[in-house]
Formats: sequence, structure tokens, C-alpha cells
Amino acid sequence: MAQFLSIPVTSEGNQLISARGVLLVDSATSTATTTTIAYYGGKVTTLTHAAAVAFDVRDAIQDALVLAHKPTNAPDVVISVTMPKAVSGIATA
Repeated sequence: MAQFLSIPVTSEGNQLISARGVLLVDSATSTATTTTIAYYGGKVTTLTHAAAVAFDVRDAIQDALVLAHKPTNAPDVVISVTMPKAVSGIATA
């Protein structure tokens, strides 16, 4: 099982976020410019990105999490995520 998702961030290179302990991946609307990832323990990671189309950013994160949790014979530590929109920032609070 992968431990991290690697997400390309404009002007910052790739950033790692945890693929473990995720409770929910959410976007407020289908055209939102932020997507949140809620974790056990109350931490929330917010991705700021270009306007989503039909929840495509949320879906890309969810698909990567599913891939990260698939059992394999030689698990990867990091899963690279191909984002459908440019991500301009990632913050965890």
C-alpha cells in the first residue's frame, strides 16, 4: 500500500500528501477551485486549483487513493497523480 500521493504544484514542483487515514475527499461544487481531503484526527488538506469540471479534480484524487490502497507484491511508496487541472497550492491545517 502506497504511503503518499505525489501531486504537481505550479511553481513548487511535486508535493507529497498522505494516502493513509483519509476519511473524505470533497469539492463543494462541480466547478469548485478547491478540493479538500479530510483525515482521521481532524487534519484537512486543501488543494487550490483551476476550476474543476464535473468534479474531475476530486475524482483524480479518489482514483489515486484507490490505486494506492490496492494490494500488490511490491508496493510503491509514492503514487504519482496526473491532475486534470493545474494545482496552485496545497495547505494542511
